[in-house]
Amino acid sequence: MKASIGRRGAGILLGAAGLLGATLSAAGAEICLRGVNLSGAEFGTVPGRANTDYTYPTEAAIRRLAGLGMTSFRLPFRWERIQPRLGAELDPAELARLDESIATARAAGLRVILDLHNFGYYAGKKLGSPALPASTLGDVWRRLATHYRDRADVVFSIMNEPYDIHSAEWAKIQNVAIAAIRKAGAKQMLLVTGTAYGGAHSWTSDLPVGNNSRDLLAIEDPLKRFAYDFHQYLDADYSGRQPECSAAQSALKAIDDVSAWLKAHGRQGFLGEFAASDRPECVAAFKEMTARLDSRPEQWIGWAAWGAGPWWPPDYVFNLEPTAAGERPQMKALIEQLKSGPARHAMCGRERRP
Repeated sequence: MKASIGRRGAGILLGAAGLLGATLSAAGAEICLRGVNLSGAEFGTVPGRANTDYTYPTEAAIRRLAGLGMTSFRLPFRWERIQPRLGAELDPAELARLDESIATARAAGLRVILDLHNFGYYAGKKLGSPALPASTLGDVWRRLATHYRDRADVVFSIMNEPYDIHSAEWAKIQNVAIAAIRKAGAKQMLLVTGTAYGGAHSWTSDLPVGNNSRDLLAIEDPLKRFAYDFHQYLDADYSGRQPECSAAQSALKAIDDVSAWLKAHGRQGFLGEFAASDRPECVAAFKEMTARLDSRPEQWIGWAAWGAGPWWPPDYVFNLEPTAAGERPQMKALIEQLKSGPARHAMCGRERRP
């Protein structure tokens, strides 16, 4: 959860792109996903006008990430734009914009995490309600999966930050989407999340909306190729709205606790959002979080820091875009971790068994 607009070397690159077809190692692990959220396509009110109210990543933005040593980026986009009418075909113009981003990423040697950035809603309707049954989420993902099923360099992230759907109901809704994706013949890695914004800090807690650590064990994927998408911010209420990081140590402990949960249940995780302001103590905690994730490759398949993208205001507290003086402290910390962590094409995760 965070405040955002609308709601809160060529040879090296070609060599990297050539590895994209080898999605799995012999043991069944995944290429470690290490990068950022590349915002823009989720901006503005819907429907909005492309390149006026919202934008997809430019070639320069994508190639910058590859040049920094990243292996992937998370691409938030809106359900109402990709499918303007529930149950109908995907919008050709919007799909073309998404296709272009994916093609550019592939040329740069990067994987794309397609993030349906809707918080469990569509045009004000809540998933699981009579107006928006689970089948609608299954429908849009069936269409996306059919379109992208031959693209091994794409990851499907089923829904960003549902917050007021009970965890037991949310597991059932995601299972409908997973079944639709697999029925479409898509074998990509899937990211599922918990309710209550998917916060690592509350994962094992009994909340008014359930208990993620208990109910999300009910996720069913016949391919067993999925990971849980956690989000974790450092400010006092973990909302990602303030520059202070008074909850940094609690947030780091939350990562440790979730790591233990993943290990105990033989599951895998992905940290899909985390951020820091440029305050030194916050940058230090930010880097420590990535180091802890990278030190546990059996449990964590990677991370995506918030928030990159050239449309962020220069004074946005979590802006990861460079200034006239160069890279910001937060990005410098990520670059250092990319250099000291796993090699660019290291494998994360563990063997999947039927």
